[in-house]
Amino acid sequence: MKDKVDIEKTYNHWMNTSDKDFVTMMNLFHSKDYHWSLFIGHIVVERLLKAAVVNQVSDHAPFTHDLTKLAKLTGLAFSEEYLDWLDTISTFNMNARYDSYKDAFFKKCTLGFTSEWIGKIEILQSWIKEKLSE
Repeated sequence: MKDKVDIEKTYNHWMNTSDKDFVTMMNLFHSKDYHWSLFIGHIVVERLLKAAVVNQVSDHAPFTHDLTKLAKLTGLAFSEEYLDWLDTISTFNMNARYDSYKDAFFKKCTLGFTSEWIGKIEILQSWIKEKLSE
């Protein structure tokens, strides 16, 4: 028998941990740990999307790190541009985690590249939160 999901508690968990991870992302950015900042940025968006999925389906979000897949389950109307951003941000999870990708990703994560993507993560964060509060 499946346990009943406490929707409010689960939703709040995803929202609160996303907010805490946002602070960590910014701290890593300011300390110039750019690749780890973007890795955490992926988690910021992932957790917001999981909150949106829980809100939409009244059940647990699936165990996936694929932001586009999660976005499609939220019921929110993402623009094509935002979906493209989610595809790119999803790569930050793998590229920062696995040694075979880490060196190339580390070199890509300049101040300019990281600033651009932190900005996009902030835009997505604001947009998702706005949609969830409607």
